[in-house]
Amino acid sequence: MDLSLLGQNLLAPPVLFFVAGALAVAVRSDLEIPPPLPRLFSLYLLLAIGFRGGAELRHAGLSGDALRALGAGLAMSVAVPLVAFSVLRRRVSVPDAGAIAATYGSVSAVTFITATAFLDRLGIPYGGHMVAALAVMESPAIVVGVLLVRLRMPAQGGRPSTRALLHDAFLNGSVFLLLASLAIGLASGERGRTALRPFTDALFPGVLCLFLLDMGMVAARRVADLRRAGAFLVGFALLAPLATAVVAVALSRLAGLGAGDALLLTVLCASASYIAVPAAMRIAVPEANPGLFLPLAIGVTFPFNVAIGIPLYLEVLRRLGATP
Repeated sequence: MDLSLLGQNLLAPPVLFFVAGALAVAVRSDLEIPPPLPRLFSLYLLLAIGFRGGAELRHAGLSGDALRALGAGLAMSVAVPLVAFSVLRRRVSVPDAGAIAATYGSVSAVTFITATAFLDRLGIPYGGHMVAALAVMESPAIVVGVLLVRLRMPAQGGRPSTRALLHDAFLNGSVFLLLASLAIGLASGERGRTALRPFTDALFPGVLCLFLLDMGMVAARRVADLRRAGAFLVGFALLAPLATAVVAVALSRLAGLGAGDALLLTVLCASASYIAVPAAMRIAVPEANPGLFLPLAIGVTFPFNVAIGIPLYLEVLRRLGATP
């Protein structure tokens, strides 16, 4: 692996702010970001990446590469939770296996956004349709995870209806904002991109750093919860993204995707959701223990991908001949 690429990523401001947040918790600093602000930061990031992606999609059009990337992403969002559930079911309960499988089948918008910032720093282009892939891949894994739990466990009173479940999975706040921003960017095109550039582009790096500072603190506070997960689940949280990344790299090469699109597809497949899945599982599978699936995603997989995974995946793609 090109160590200079890894060094560039580890010394990038977003990654360093993530480390600073974790360090603040480790040394027991009283640093704190007021509770409403992280939610605002996440809404801004989703809006900005969705709008920019829609404008780029309007400019580039829905090409064959775009359709292949969307198809590969959708297939992975269904296949990953099925495979993960069969592995996890041997060691944990059905509800926990379903929740963890959904977590690793769904995607992390923040990991995706961090990867786009990484590509921007390197000057590697990527298509706006990858934002659509992000939106498409978030919900199917949630539905698959819940259906697996329901198939393995008898129905109990008080469970939400299938209609309510589908509504929550496909129209939860993050997915809706992404799709709405994508549609607005698509409709307004370059004129809208120019008008909003000071908001969606100039502010983006700073807000991402603030958000990752908060994420570093959240991840550090969840480290203690990993003791309950045990070595098997911690190992799963490290190996699962590598395994899915291998499959995603192969799919991206078969689809002939450029380095930027291939990296983003790989990052999406290798990431784990810690926003949409916990919200959905709390309603649909209340028996699942959030003290397991949430710390795995935010305390192990997310830091690994942000610090090491993103440059590692790009290096592999480059060695396999992916070009911008």
